[in-house]
Amino acid sequence: MNNTTPSVQQWLESHAARLKSRPVPELFATDPERFARYSREFGGILLDFSRQRLDDGALAALLDLAGHAGLRARITALLDGALVNDSERRAALHTLLRVPGATPVTGPLAPLHMEVLAVRARLAAFVREIHDGTRHGATGERFTDVINIGIGGSDLGPAMAVAALHPFHTGHLRCHFVSNVDGLQLADLAAELDPAHTLVIVCSKTFTTQETLANAHRARAWIAARLGEAAVPAHFAAVSTNTLAMDQFGVGADARFEMWDWVGGRYSVWSAVGLALELAIGTAHFENFLAGARQMDLHFRSAAWRDNLPVLLGLLAVWNRNGLGCPSHAVLPYHQRLARLPAYLQQLEMESLGKRVTRTGQAVAADTGAVIWGEPASNAQHSFFQLLHQGTAAVSMDFLLPLQGAADNSADELVIGNCLAQLQALMAGHQAEDPQRRHPGSRPATLIAFARLDPAMLGRLIALYEHKVFVESVLWDINPFDQWGVELGKRLCGPILDALDGHAPPEAGPVESRPLLAWIRRCRQDTGGAAAGSRSTEGIS
Repeated sequence: MNNTTPSVQQWLESHAARLKSRPVPELFATDPERFARYSREFGGILLDFSRQRLDDGALAALLDLAGHAGLRARITALLDGALVNDSERRAALHTLLRVPGATPVTGPLAPLHMEVLAVRARLAAFVREIHDGTRHGATGERFTDVINIGIGGSDLGPAMAVAALHPFHTGHLRCHFVSNVDGLQLADLAAELDPAHTLVIVCSKTFTTQETLANAHRARAWIAARLGEAAVPAHFAAVSTNTLAMDQFGVGADARFEMWDWVGGRYSVWSAVGLALELAIGTAHFENFLAGARQMDLHFRSAAWRDNLPVLLGLLAVWNRNGLGCPSHAVLPYHQRLARLPAYLQQLEMESLGKRVTRTGQAVAADTGAVIWGEPASNAQHSFFQLLHQGTAAVSMDFLLPLQGAADNSADELVIGNCLAQLQALMAGHQAEDPQRRHPGSRPATLIAFARLDPAMLGRLIALYEHKVFVESVLWDINPFDQWGVELGKRLCGPILDALDGHAPPEAGPVESRPLLAWIRRCRQDTGGAAAGSRSTEGIS
């Protein structure tokens, strides 16, 4: 949008002013067909946004805003492989990872698709060899455990999906995830696992990520100390493009899998970064996972906006953020296996939408990404739902409800009943004489319901949120594919580490941190902390 175009907030302000004081129960009372008019279905997913403080006029304004922002052309550009990552001058081709081999891909994407399929074939062969025992540890024993070492998208996506799809695990392997640089996750695992039966996957595109390498070297030292240096190649696989670094580390040439710079970390679970997931659920289920996402891609491209689930979800997010002023959004799955979904969406949404300038470098004219948070909702009812019901904070919400959760149907009914009751209470409120017992109601909540959480459904849900985020980015005219804020912290860490471990004097650190660095060094020496000059990459006994 140019300087003469109204901002998103200005575009929506008349509708927001009209609706802010209108209770949602009144919208239901005046429209008996409201559920039918404000819900959509696709691919087994019901998107029910009838409890949003929204009417036909506001929805029409949002759809007009999407047209004015050029959403259709931007969707086509994304899915056709055009340059959409402006600051890094490249395409964002995570959707190409989901295109099956039987689908013809022409033009510039054809050779890239062939590369994707080649890596997919190598991954499938690797998984088959692990499962049938032909690929084993240095002592000749089968692998029973796999440790995925990564951080950010190399951890959040696979860890979330492995937990979500636990009923579909093949039983060949137990999957564990290590991301925190403090080393405690790996230390706890090393105390429980037998290195002779353990495969370690190192996920780092450049093989230079500080946190990942620190944990990878700890795992390497653990394997080498217990099984010998020669055992290392048999117990490590890697997802990276840095051949020299993998050579130096000792990753075998037949256990390396490529990923590409056109796949952002938060979109990488579809790539070789999903190896731990494929090892857990098997290749057939992993391909169903990809197929579910592909189905949502095709829907996103072709469905009319009024029926397009990602478009509607993105428009609702913009409406709540800019029209109704909600700076916070809660993700509330009524399913324990989706416990890691809020954390996964935190990266997807906040790393993508935490921007303050447009794609051309101008200051944004509207508030951008909301703060994303959440927990499994049945637990959350007894913790933070109090704030959602009666607090002063403006929070929008997504409720995720699978209709088949547990083996016990009565448990399913209890889950469904709790979810619907909370939605009703948040919408209708409660007008009591006692002010302590009053609930204002009209809290903005969307229900995403589906029959069963299986690999294809999880694929659809993740792609739904990926495309929802893209819609928001188009309406705000920001680039959702870079993350320069993350890069700044990484760059500043080096000089601080040098000052901490004695490779440089404290005065080499940032001016503002020098007194604190000196205090930390004294404190560590006084309490027997790490000696100067030793960085924490030691092994685990």
